[in-house]
Amino acid sequence: MKWIDRLNEAIDYIEKNITEKINYEQLGKIACCSSYHFQRMFAYIADVPLSEYIRRRRMSLAAADLQREKGKIIDIAMKYGYTSPTAFNRAFQSIHGIAPSLVKQNEVSLKTFAPISFNMNIKGTEELNFKIQNKKSFRIIGITHQLFNEGEKNAKLYPEIWKKAKKDGTIQKLTSIMDNSFAGLLGVSACDNYEKWQYFVAVASKKEKKTENSTKFLFKEFVIPSYTWAVFSCKGNNPEIILELGGRIVNEWFPSYEYKWNKGPKITIQRHPVSSFDNYGKNIQKHEFEMWIPISKMK
Repeated sequence: MKWIDRLNEAIDYIEKNITEKINYEQLGKIACCSSYHFQRMFAYIADVPLSEYIRRRRMSLAAADLQREKGKIIDIAMKYGYTSPTAFNRAFQSIHGIAPSLVKQNEVSLKTFAPISFNMNIKGTEELNFKIQNKKSFRIIGITHQLFNEGEKNAKLYPEIWKKAKKDGTIQKLTSIMDNSFAGLLGVSACDNYEKWQYFVAVASKKEKKTENSTKFLFKEFVIPSYTWAVFSCKGNNPEIILELGGRIVNEWFPSYEYKWNKGPKITIQRHPVSSFDNYGKNIQKHEFEMWIPISKMK
């Protein structure tokens, strides 16, 4: 239950600081993970992006303030972090469907969103295959893209990265230089030395970053440190099966085991014979995937 307790402590932090700028890094610390991973986990569990949840809570409270107070709309807007009346008006209408100036009229319909409370949700009718594995550090090479701070923006970015990598020949080249001892096409979310999150389309490889007789592929390298990993396997279509697996890990596995999500990289592996990687992105059944999550014991 420590996992659930941590999540509820994070919600308490949001509520106590709802009129201030929410520190996502602090949310990660409370939940014993990075801010990046906390946003992903929150979206899996709450079925709404973290930024949208905070916006809904603020607009719920703003509506209540407008109904019972005589203060100016701009004062209430500033209370919840909006220095621009236009931005506040836009946010308010997106939630309630009316302008803030109309709140005090009779028979106006408003919405309210209560604070989320996380509880143990008993599931498990469908098996979830996993293993705990210690792995020494290893090197990956591939292309990389800087990720946004907002998790919901990254969800839209990933498909575009893979689509481009397939189109320009990156995937075909990477699969030709991967190590057979760790064969698979990797999607890696990793934090660099400057605390910036990067997303790699890569393979594990000991070969040179630059291809022979070509300057087209200038791959970057990254050394993934030694970690204890929770490794989950599944079969199905990408990206649907990956999203489903991520949700089940957060909703079913973490609440059942005394582990926390470590601050290391998250790895998704598409395991196939090399020849099948040319079909990446097509709607082919029974692709085999693994999701590797760095873990440590919850104290």
